[in-house]
Amino acid sequence: MKAALRLLVATSLVLAGHAFAEVPTAKPETVDVSSDRLSRIRMVLQKEIDADRMPGAVVMIARRGQLIYSEAIGFQDKAAGKPMTKDAIFRIYSMTKPLSSVAAMMLVEEGRMQLTDPVAKFLPQFAKMEVLVTDKDGKTTREIAKRQMTIHDLFRHTAGFSYGEFSNVAELKAAYADAKLYRPDITAESRMITPEQFVAGIAKAPLVHEPGTTWEYSMSVDVLGRVVEAISGQRLSAFLDERLFRPLNMVDTGFKVPEAQWSRIAEPLPKNPLTGGPNDVMLDVKIDPLNDSGGGGAVSTAADYLRFCQMMLNGGTLDERRFLSPTSVKLMTSDHLGNRAASPLTPGGVLMGVDGYTFGLGFMVRQGPGLAGVPGSEGEYMWGGAGGTFFWIDPKEQLAVVYMAQTPGAIRQYHRRMIKALVAQALEN
Repeated sequence: MKAALRLLVATSLVLAGHAFAEVPTAKPETVDVSSDRLSRIRMVLQKEIDADRMPGAVVMIARRGQLIYSEAIGFQDKAAGKPMTKDAIFRIYSMTKPLSSVAAMMLVEEGRMQLTDPVAKFLPQFAKMEVLVTDKDGKTTREIAKRQMTIHDLFRHTAGFSYGEFSNVAELKAAYADAKLYRPDITAESRMITPEQFVAGIAKAPLVHEPGTTWEYSMSVDVLGRVVEAISGQRLSAFLDERLFRPLNMVDTGFKVPEAQWSRIAEPLPKNPLTGGPNDVMLDVKIDPLNDSGGGGAVSTAADYLRFCQMMLNGGTLDERRFLSPTSVKLMTSDHLGNRAASPLTPGGVLMGVDGYTFGLGFMVRQGPGLAGVPGSEGEYMWGGAGGTFFWIDPKEQLAVVYMAQTPGAIRQYHRRMIKALVAQALEN
């Protein structure tokens, strides 16, 4: 196992000039994976690229601690004719959430907060949140929440928040827009206000559910990032860099791209392949954000994110360094929703348009081998980003997969189901 982990280290290190080190990789057959069937990944993705349904992608697969597949396919910037490279930098949007959740769990492990703590213990502005209530005549009023939201609620998206982009509640959308938490022209852009303005704005806006009652995908992990800052006394980016990114050798992961590396930023197609209209405007990751969006502001590479995934798959350790205890990893990747309702979509509905998944602490978790319209194992966990990126970790299969592409819009669900099936069909045992 140590040799395998050293292989992952060597493979993901970036040398001067940011070219990948040439190191031998394990043959897929040594870990019961078919090389011939893996070749279908390139073939299918190339068809999508040729049809102008995606610009390109980087796919990396590790099984039993060994890197068995690492491919850059298509274009980093198709409009410019620039080929994709393995060290391309992607806007990972909500794949920031698992990183922020691990940072918060480190503070739980250190006894600096508990999952059951009210959020107001660290951010007093949340002490008396109001909830939108609709009567039988459709009239909406605000009432004081029956209980305070907890840290647990932030991790699992049961705090009562939403996203302006996803919500159909007019009063909430207006409140988020007024607070500059939501811009209809740019997905997930809340970085251009200060942390103090962010907290004040979202605390003033109404909740759409009573805390603890309903799963709704939301800005709760952005609030969790503010909690990490309040407890640690550090900016979220500094905490993550010190405690996770640098120790894991995630050398290209952060909340902006340095000017010297701008040429490595992957870009989407100019046109939306489903509508034919202009594609979504993506975050400007060349600028210094005023706040670090723990829910959607990070950038990374496939190799960097694979190291994070391998650490989680190993039960919280990599390169003989422990980041989380195995018990914390198990807790984070368990069902934390129970029989709670989901609104307007389930976790699987949000990510891939399928059923069969619940939510843990920062990750979506599969409940069983069936129900979902994609292959997978009970207990596998994952998430993705609005820009098209996706990862999953399957402890039963000892599998970690990172798929990086800049495909904003509804087509990203199709591509996630596609890559899930392509990897699964190559496993032989």
